[in-house]
Amino acid sequence: MSLKFNRRELDFLLYEFLDTEALCAQPRYAAHDRETFDAIVDSALAVAGETFANHAAEIDAQEPEFVDGRVRMLPAVKQGLDAFVDNGFMGVGFAEADGGLQLPYTISQALNWVFTAANTGTSGYAFLTMAAANLLSAHGSEEQKARYMRPMIAGRYFGTMCLSEPHAGSSLGDIRTRAEPCADGSYALSGTKMWISGGEHELADNIVHLVLAKIPGSPPGTKGISLFLVPKYRLDAQGEPADFNHVVLAGLNHKMGYRGTVNTLLNFGEGGECRGWLVGEVNQGLACMFHMMNEARIGVGLNAAIHGYAGYLHSLDYARERPQGRPTGQRDPASPQVPIIEHADVKRMLLLQKVYSEGALALGLYGAALVDQQHTSDEADVRAEIGLELEILTPIIKAWSAHFALQANYWGQQILGGYGYTRDYPLERIYRDNRLNPIHEGTNGIQSLDLLGRKVVAQRGAAFQLLIRRMQASVEAASADAELAPHAQALAAAIEVVTGTTTKLGMAAAQGEVERFLANSWEYLEMLGHTVIAWVWLRQAQTAQRGLARSDCSAEARAHYAGKLAACRYFYRWELPKIRRQAELLSALDDSVLQMPAEGF
Repeated sequence: MSLKFNRRELDFLLYEFLDTEALCAQPRYAAHDRETFDAIVDSALAVAGETFANHAAEIDAQEPEFVDGRVRMLPAVKQGLDAFVDNGFMGVGFAEADGGLQLPYTISQALNWVFTAANTGTSGYAFLTMAAANLLSAHGSEEQKARYMRPMIAGRYFGTMCLSEPHAGSSLGDIRTRAEPCADGSYALSGTKMWISGGEHELADNIVHLVLAKIPGSPPGTKGISLFLVPKYRLDAQGEPADFNHVVLAGLNHKMGYRGTVNTLLNFGEGGECRGWLVGEVNQGLACMFHMMNEARIGVGLNAAIHGYAGYLHSLDYARERPQGRPTGQRDPASPQVPIIEHADVKRMLLLQKVYSEGALALGLYGAALVDQQHTSDEADVRAEIGLELEILTPIIKAWSAHFALQANYWGQQILGGYGYTRDYPLERIYRDNRLNPIHEGTNGIQSLDLLGRKVVAQRGAAFQLLIRRMQASVEAASADAELAPHAQALAAAIEVVTGTTTKLGMAAAQGEVERFLANSWEYLEMLGHTVIAWVWLRQAQTAQRGLARSDCSAEARAHYAGKLAACRYFYRWELPKIRRQAELLSALDDSVLQMPAEGF
């Protein structure tokens, strides 16, 4: 399969919508410019097209196997990852002092888009490693950075995160993996971890597992969790992989998607002692791990959007090329058939894909841009404010995107008809891959509970109020544009609805109605998520209007801008109004789900 990619859309988001080039004025990125950014994207497109896209369908059909206690996979996976490493992509976002290229996080996520669009399964190993190395950069000791993080950035070691256990699932407070202190300052790990992506393979010299475990005597629940660095092979005096550390592969999980990324059941300490080293402080493991998980949640939202957009591009090509049927009112069977893109219902399905996937892409990259702004600001107040905005947007980036980008894939399959459900076209595989994103890094339901139960009410609603101010500023700016003013008014009205609903829910929680407050949290996330996406679409429309006003605007650019304006109009007419019914039910504190007895199902 060749790589299907819309470079015009990426450039629009990076340079017009987000003005990523402005980051080059910051000391950290002063060595770069747009030419640098373009060159690495060009390189990524070439490498992804040649060494990732070429085996995307094959590793889905021939997923990794458990043979004699080891993982066997197609050689093309290692070939692709070797090319990824050799071209320096593993270190794009890391400091030059650590062997990285010191590029903005936004650019690293643009590269995520390129490689994920080419091959989800193979790219998973790389992006897990980058996230694990980033955690060590933030919380690891200098020794851990030197011995493990820098080899990960160099691509010699790969990384994982090990949270879930067979009996606990998302309830991390119930994990049983133990870490017994040893005399030399290390810990002896014992326990089992489930659903570990990239947990065993021979793609690198070592695998660095970041493992949540409990030290005997620690407090119960999540307050007693610590984080440990557990390598597959312990290092010798020269810092090279040596003795096996008894991280034993117990089996493989075979998922409906992401088949190319091996998913494992691991036993720590089986057949011998498994040593690990504490990362950060004792009993602060969950706080450390959330550094990786929050980054991963933005990544999951973006991955969902990437899959939604990939499906859109494939179905768009099909709709343009597939002749079938005739215009309404044309009954002569001898008249020529038209491409199905001429039919109104196909346009509707394409528009739904466009507004969902391009809205999610813009929101995800906006989240990445906030990370860059937070890292480069010298002002503590500014960093704190950006942190608040990220707090409330992260569950929306993850869960809204994972839900609605999957809906986009559904509509893409419908456009292809029966072919959409066969392996003759990539849509079937893209849908299965994307189907996993609603559970990755915390299920969508957990994200909605986190949003309403924590992020919205924390610090007396500070993050929510900040988000409202951000949206209101865009309303004010867009109101001066005659074409966008109706959208600005609609968003202002939606903000009032969301604010009023949130106030009513908050009052119920304050009065002890916590169960009813949280019972319909998913509807709340959809409501707030749709409002945020409307805001993102308004901002994209503003960007498009500025582009159309330029004297050097090309015909290609004009068509792209016109598509943005039409998509924005569609979202405001057909999608944003849905929040009113959700607001009515939420404000009424409807308890239908609470009233349903378990035995009634």
